[in-house]
Amino acid sequence: MTIHTVEVPEDSEVFGTTVTAFANFGYSAAVRAHGLLFIAGTIGRRADGTIPDDIEEQTEIAIARIEEILRLEGLDLPALVDVTSYHVDIHRNLPGFAKAKARLITPPYPTWSLIGVSGLASPGLLVEIRATAAHPDPS
Repeated sequence: MTIHTVEVPEDSEVFGTTVTAFANFGYSAAVRAHGLLFIAGTIGRRADGTIPDDIEEQTEIAIARIEEILRLEGLDLPALVDVTSYHVDIHRNLPGFAKAKARLITPPYPTWSLIGVSGLASPGLLVEIRATAAHPDPS
C-alpha cells in the first residue's frame, strides 16, 4: 500500500503562520491512500493566526483551507465524497454555517454529517471540518 503525506508549503497564503501547527501537534494536513485523500480537521483561523468571531467567516476560511489542500493534490471541491463538521453551539451557529456552505459547496454534493460539540482546540473556534476526497479513477 502506497501512502502519500500532503505537505502544506510554509509560504502558503491560505495557511500563513498557522502552517506550523502540523509539526507542532504532530499530524499531517492530509494523507492519500488507495485513491482517497483524507483531510485532517480544518478550522477557521486566519493566515495571521487570529480567529474571526463570525461563524460565516470561520466556515469560509475552513473551506478555503480544504480547497487549498485539494489544490495541492490536483483536485477541487467536487472531489469531496464525505465531510464531517463539528459545531460549537450548533443551534445558534448553524444558520451562518449553512449560509457560507451554500455559497461555497456546489453539486455534486458530498455526504455531510454535522456534529454538535462543547468546544474545539482553541477558545473562539466555532467550526472544524474534516473531509475525504476521491482521486479520479485512472480510466
